[in-house]
Amino acid sequence: MGQKINPISFRLKTHPHSQEWLSSWYASKSKYKKILLEDYKLREMLQKRLNSAGVVSIRIERSTKKIKLILVVSRPGLVIGRGGKELENLKNEVQKITHKKGVKTSIDIQVEEFKNVDLSAKLIAEKISYQLAKRMPYRRVVLNAIEKAMTAGVKGIKVILSGRINGAEISRREKFHQGQVPLSTIKARIDYAEVPCLTRSGYIGVKVYLCLTS
Repeated sequence: MGQKINPISFRLKTHPHSQEWLSSWYASKSKYKKILLEDYKLREMLQKRLNSAGVVSIRIERSTKKIKLILVVSRPGLVIGRGGKELENLKNEVQKITHKKGVKTSIDIQVEEFKNVDLSAKLIAEKISYQLAKRMPYRRVVLNAIEKAMTAGVKGIKVILSGRINGAEISRREKFHQGQVPLSTIKARIDYAEVPCLTRSGYIGVKVYLCLTS
């Protein structure tokens, strides 16, 4: 079972130290789809706008007249800006997406720093994707990422590349693995991310599994 579904959703709220929901709110049946679409647009906008800041996760918490965004990034200075100018611009962008006629919504944005980039599956996958797009040797790129993650203190890491690797005529799938990544063990804290990489030959899918605690 652990091999066939998203390892993060598989572990949501199974025990006290498991993953938290990235969206926390309640809505009626009539409003649910609108708020869900709004969440998607918010995440898409924030990911594009803050791409250089190294976004690890975006948590959205909603109440009746308030939206709270918790942004976990590796470079918080780029999000806040000088004197908080960039943060204010970001609030205005969020306000445009969430604005409703006759309702004033309060926007609260919290920025948290993620200190070690080698402990985030998303940042590792994005780095591998960027380097593959620059036509760097894929084995060197992946093995270097694995070495840095193991040095940072993870229990295990698994990287899967699939597509026209190295510009090959026929697409294939390659796995790189070090340490322990127990996907069927619910108590294990697994971080997971998948990022597409557009090369000259076509797309290469990059999947990264990190075992933070076993």
